[in-house]
Amino acid sequence: MKNGLLSAGRARIVERTLRTDKWWLQPAITFGVLISFVIYSTFRAFENAHYYTTPLLSPFYSPCLAVSCIPGASDIGQPIGAWYTLSPAFLILFIPLGFRMTCYYYRRSYYRSFWMSPPACAVGEPHKKYTGETRAPLILQNSHRFFFFLGLFLNVVLTYDAILAFRDDNYNWGHVSVGTLVLVINATLLWLYSLSCHTCRHTLGGRLKNFSKNPVRYKLWTWVSKLNTKHPVYAWISLLWVAFTDFYVRSVSTGLFTNFYFF
Repeated sequence: MKNGLLSAGRARIVERTLRTDKWWLQPAITFGVLISFVIYSTFRAFENAHYYTTPLLSPFYSPCLAVSCIPGASDIGQPIGAWYTLSPAFLILFIPLGFRMTCYYYRRSYYRSFWMSPPACAVGEPHKKYTGETRAPLILQNSHRFFFFLGLFLNVVLTYDAILAFRDDNYNWGHVSVGTLVLVINATLLWLYSLSCHTCRHTLGGRLKNFSKNPVRYKLWTWVSKLNTKHPVYAWISLLWVAFTDFYVRSVSTGLFTNFYFF
């Protein structure tokens, strides 16, 4: 460096950034929303109560696989015996947690808001070295495709839960309540989030060398590609709605809300 210039002839900028706008606002909001979700979901997992009220089952506890589950909450069986004494939520929450934590969009979000890597465009980060996702622990991000397929299984289960919500308190079919709509919207948003995923798009058409020889996969790929442009929107809406769905079921279970029926 000579006369305040770098070797390439560029001026040396000491400041972390020259931006004068509120560049910190978006990562701050992202941090607040994500940490709030983590706190709430952790509380609900440890609470181990108020996750089922006929015919509504919280997505945080579905499928409920332990014999300790509230009666009526296990519609696909209880393969986990009495030896398991923890909350049933811990048996399945690692799947949506792993899926979202390794999601390409969420990586960018929490890299910026939690690790400041970097917090915004044209803003320097505090880290002196970056090795990418080639070393521990970030190499675990490559497990995203596996969590994607596990997540599809949960989507099927939650869709089944939404169908069961078309019953009334006496298990009679053909009824629609506010809870029915909440569970149906939840399942729909989770499907949109999963199907718009980059891994879904790559699975359908990423390795095809000739689209004309695979017309069905190509058509599915084009549909998913359109959804993929809205992936960040589906990511946030589905995250907030799944938390609201659990909150609604809990509120009905505790008597805070009444699950009104339309018919």
